[in-house]
Amino acid sequence: MTAERSTVLDVQDLRVYYHTRAGPIKAVDGVSFTLAQSERLGLVGESGSGKSTTGLAILRLIKPPGNIESGQIRLAGVDVMGLSEPAMRRTRLGAIALVAQGAMNSLNPVMRVGDQIIDALIDHGVQASRKALLERVASLFERVGLSRRDMGRFPHELSGGMKQRVCIALAISLRPKVIVADEPTSALDVVVQRQVMDTLADVQADLGAAVILIGHDMGLMAQFVDRLGVMYAGELVEVSPMDAVYEEPLHPYTRLLIACLPSLEQKGVFAGIPGLPPSLLSPPTGCPFNPRCPHVMDRCRVERPVLKQAQRGRWVACHLYDGDGHHDGAG
Repeated sequence: MTAERSTVLDVQDLRVYYHTRAGPIKAVDGVSFTLAQSERLGLVGESGSGKSTTGLAILRLIKPPGNIESGQIRLAGVDVMGLSEPAMRRTRLGAIALVAQGAMNSLNPVMRVGDQIIDALIDHGVQASRKALLERVASLFERVGLSRRDMGRFPHELSGGMKQRVCIALAISLRPKVIVADEPTSALDVVVQRQVMDTLADVQADLGAAVILIGHDMGLMAQFVDRLGVMYAGELVEVSPMDAVYEEPLHPYTRLLIACLPSLEQKGVFAGIPGLPPSLLSPPTGCPFNPRCPHVMDRCRVERPVLKQAQRGRWVACHLYDGDGHHDGAG
């Protein structure tokens, strides 16, 4: 899954469990992927699939009862799991930044938004005069489509889209190598969604940063990402270039996700995926998708598939595909 450009993030066999009295909930269970410089990777799946937990684990932001059980995370060659907490704190925002889902929850409600970015810069060792810091923040605001006047406002004085732009300005303030955007437009209307995503695309291109976009909107993914990772029950079940996913989705779950999209050509009742996601406390034996899969075979109920290359640049965890890149007749 390595792109031709140099790899900036390498995640191998990542496992994140939430420990409960009933046993461990395996929120992320053996996820591996790489991210190339300037690449846009999407992580998509239903609620509870593990995509947000994966993003938070890369930033080492998992809190008890959650725990990163095992795995390797290398960011620009640095072993993230081996960093001390003070070093990890400097790495966040410096080398890898988060644009969180709820902008209002990310911003201090009693501080002016410009001062919040100045605080972050000072906390990460930026030494400059107050005037120079204000100029730097003003430049960041203008880059994301905000005005200098907005720097002196409190979060409640800004619209949802403006707050999300402040979060993007904060995320790019130290020119990180990787930006993790966790459903950055989920609470916004469609027009503002497009504006925010255009802003993210512009600053990402300007920085040359890589982006991990986490969400469940396949339409949004199609407009933004280069490559898509489909997650189900804490695992990656397909990783493919975005255009190839739409032309020929490989995993049955990916096909059903795309079938859920509304179409201008076909009018009628919206299709859904039958059944419910499995319990991560006691998942089914074999393939976790087998109770909902329209192509289920006897083998699927007992043998868990592993993610393997089915075509060049395309990886899938499904027994419909054998090792030489052909499949056994899924529709």
